[in-house]
Amino acid sequence: MENTERLILKTEKISVLMAKFAIPSIIAMLVSALYNIVDQLFIGQAMGIDGNAATNIAFPLTTSCIAIALLFGIGGASNFNLSMGSGDTKKAANFAGGSASMLLISGLVLCAVTQTFMPQIMSLCGADGGIVEEYANIYMRITAIGFPFMIFTTGAGHLIRADGNPKMTMICNIIGAAINVVLDALFVLIFEWGMAGAAIATIIGQFVSAVIAAVYIKNFKTVKLEFRHFIPKLSIIKRTAMIGMASFFNQLAMMVVQIVVNQLLNHYGEKSVYGATAALAAAGIVMKVSQVFFSFIIGLAQGSQPIESFNYGAKEYKRVRDTLWFTLGISAVLSVCASILFNVFPSQILSMFGKGDDTYVEFGVRFFRIYLFGVLFSFFQPVVSTFFTSIGKAYKGAFLSLTRQFLFLLPLLLVLPLYFGIDGILYAGPASDTIAVIITLIMMGIELRNIRKLERSSQ
Repeated sequence: MENTERLILKTEKISVLMAKFAIPSIIAMLVSALYNIVDQLFIGQAMGIDGNAATNIAFPLTTSCIAIALLFGIGGASNFNLSMGSGDTKKAANFAGGSASMLLISGLVLCAVTQTFMPQIMSLCGADGGIVEEYANIYMRITAIGFPFMIFTTGAGHLIRADGNPKMTMICNIIGAAINVVLDALFVLIFEWGMAGAAIATIIGQFVSAVIAAVYIKNFKTVKLEFRHFIPKLSIIKRTAMIGMASFFNQLAMMVVQIVVNQLLNHYGEKSVYGATAALAAAGIVMKVSQVFFSFIIGLAQGSQPIESFNYGAKEYKRVRDTLWFTLGISAVLSVCASILFNVFPSQILSMFGKGDDTYVEFGVRFFRIYLFGVLFSFFQPVVSTFFTSIGKAYKGAFLSLTRQFLFLLPLLLVLPLYFGIDGILYAGPASDTIAVIITLIMMGIELRNIRKLERSSQ
């Protein structure tokens, strides 16, 4: 990193730096989330709730791709910034190149595993025979081909941002998403290719984005990347994975929750007035819409990452604290806005994804208002988890990543429906959010006290 850029990270106002890093990060995350939303919009209009239910079954695989991308993308970016902050450019180059290679390799592995074990994966994700399973099989078979492109683009975006060019991350994602939208309209609505058309449009957009990202990675500006830097080294992979595991486990927990929710909706939805297909379709829409909201929060958190990492490495502890508080403040405002939207306009949001009967709309509205009640305060967990990752304390970030989804939500999802039926699934969301935010605030308070001690000892 050039001396002028180091000086900027140490002296520029936090609000200015956050605008530089967070806005492109938010747009990149938002565009990534919109990949699924766009498919859902066109599929819902063309194929109704059966198509929506099928994309919900496929959703856990998309989450698994994001998990792997964040493992090596955020892990590589954080280590890159920490190394640059301490002046070790040689190690920084190894982290950037090694992470890029692992993104591509892991994408190829996941594609092969998915194609080989497709029937078992579909059954695990909630497919239960009939037209919904047929649609899901078509969609998943094709989108799996694009897993290497999706994983590489998502993960490489963090490396590009760490290189000081967040706008390029934004450009990569916007171009791919624009291609996806245009081709979705062409393939699904005009050519009437259905699920296959939506899937083909998705992988073409992902391929173009991956090519753009690969060209940039080859021409990194802050360090010169040579062929030897792209050869994965065990020590580099291990350190990268350690730092990236917080975000990885967070997404992995989300994937497990999505699978469990699908299975529960199949079981309890069939016993309710809503039916399994309507419950799966409505819940899938709510989950993906909520992911758009969390794209803003995660984008903010990721935008703060290079600022926190560099200044922590440079022992500028006050700027680390200020960045965290600034990120939390903006996230709180966004959370209030999202809560109002989900409570006032749920039926209007559902209508964007095609028509359904009254029971489908009723369940979707209740899912929005009850399951997503916790958006008012659930922003703490991803922001603080990323904060721990940014300052190199991966184990704390990993623990926080597991709190809401795995340690609290999953057990509640398994227990509450035994007593409250399908309503138990809805109430598990806000209950787990409440517990998770209490744990997060305690850990954040302890760490901020530790940082103040470091600040006093360095003066």
